[in-house]
Amino acid sequence: MNLLVLTDPFGQPSYGPRVRYFCDYLTRHGHHVEVVTERFQPIIFDHAYPITEIDIYSGKWDWAIKSAWSLLTDWKNRYFSRKVRQYAVEKTYDLIFCTTFSTFPLRAALEVAKEKNLPLLVDIRDLDEQVPNAQYQSHRNWWARPFRKWYRAVNIRRRNVVLRQANAITTVSPWHVDFLKQFHHNVHLIYNGYDPEQFYFEGKRSERFLVSYIGKIYEFQHPDSLFQLLRSMPGVELNLHTPTENPIAITEVGEEIRRSSIMIVLTDPSAKGMMTTKFYEALGCEKPILCYPSDNGTLADVIEQTHAGIASGDFEEILRFVAEKQNEWKKNGFTHQQVENKDFFSREKQAHQLEDIMRQL
Repeated sequence: MNLLVLTDPFGQPSYGPRVRYFCDYLTRHGHHVEVVTERFQPIIFDHAYPITEIDIYSGKWDWAIKSAWSLLTDWKNRYFSRKVRQYAVEKTYDLIFCTTFSTFPLRAALEVAKEKNLPLLVDIRDLDEQVPNAQYQSHRNWWARPFRKWYRAVNIRRRNVVLRQANAITTVSPWHVDFLKQFHHNVHLIYNGYDPEQFYFEGKRSERFLVSYIGKIYEFQHPDSLFQLLRSMPGVELNLHTPTENPIAITEVGEEIRRSSIMIVLTDPSAKGMMTTKFYEALGCEKPILCYPSDNGTLADVIEQTHAGIASGDFEEILRFVAEKQNEWKKNGFTHQQVENKDFFSREKQAHQLEDIMRQL
């Protein structure tokens, strides 16, 4: 197949792993993949498929003016769509694939698909409705906070226009599937996952019992009590890597997980269907997962089904779990969680799922 892939911009540190690995494996499977996106940050990861970046902003003031105008008129999506249509005018494709965490670049994908009379497959990773008060997708800047509800409503309206006209939708959790079925009957589940070439088990001995967290901490997550508990435990070292505190290169994440004894995954019952990539990476490395608190939903269910660890807000249960793993570490020098069915969440396997859906279209 000849595939045109439109995606939101690649940003550090992970550079959009879902779309990256989809494209990597689709290319390895013999498909011709072309990616078009917004120019954002320098792309330094290796890729065997062409990536075309389109300039939209020329500076901070230009960004501020165009962003405000885009809220009112959808200027950014209109501009990107025009540029993509010019790029694709003499090219031949079998399908348009658009993957996004929000609304950009859904408009461009729909307009190109209509212009070329091609099927449109939309992959949507996050929804404004999955967390309270648009905390997950809105800007954290103080001046943007009063506009969250308006920003959220505009995004949802523009997103739904495209979703209703797509040929099929893929998304990341059972909650997302159920929610999106109100807009489209043809919705498929492809979980987020892990790259088996980076995230694998190795019995790596460590001189320290590390309980690690890697990733962002969002406003609806409240880990302070957990962190305080872990710091109070003898022999336990809390190992935090966030974008602002002790950041870690994406290429080093697998090794950091393998030398850790327990991996923390943060969530909250108010967040629906949110299954962070760090859960899958710990699963791939077969490290015990401490999910705090339980989301009482999809993530807790998958942790139980795979025997990956515990999802709990009960400190007594957490203390028992940590003590059990600490005893295992003292005995072996490392911990190993005997997970089940982890290959189901391999990005290589998920690329085959995506191929099957594309062939049907």
